[in-house]
Amino acid sequence: MADEIQVNGECHCSKIKINARVRKSEVRACHCIDCQKFSGAPLRAIAVAPSDKISISGNPKEYVKISDSGNKRIQAFCDNCGTQLYATGLDRTSFNLRCGFLEQKKELKPKQHVFTKSAVPWLNFKN
Repeated sequence: MADEIQVNGECHCSKIKINARVRKSEVRACHCIDCQKFSGAPLRAIAVAPSDKISISGNPKEYVKISDSGNKRIQAFCDNCGTQLYATGLDRTSFNLRCGFLEQKKELKPKQHVFTKSAVPWLNFKN
């Protein structure tokens, strides 16, 4: 499938490595408050990988975030260097990979912007 791409990346200290297949059409820029806080940036680019198309080498530290709606989301990161790696639900059916640590990040242009009501007002994300 032309839309699907193989991606790989590792945390800053190389303790954790991830390989996955994602669809370029499902790359998003998330502007939610949680993504802003976790990333330390005004948005976070994510690529969605189904659980049957991802392999993780190493043991990411996981933090379960409970949203205002009561939904629980696992936030995974390297406990040594702090690199943010992915978020997933408790069912682990799909993984929202953080594009910043992926080698193919230049090819992963967001096709959709989500939670734009939380976007910082000086950011023009409509183009």
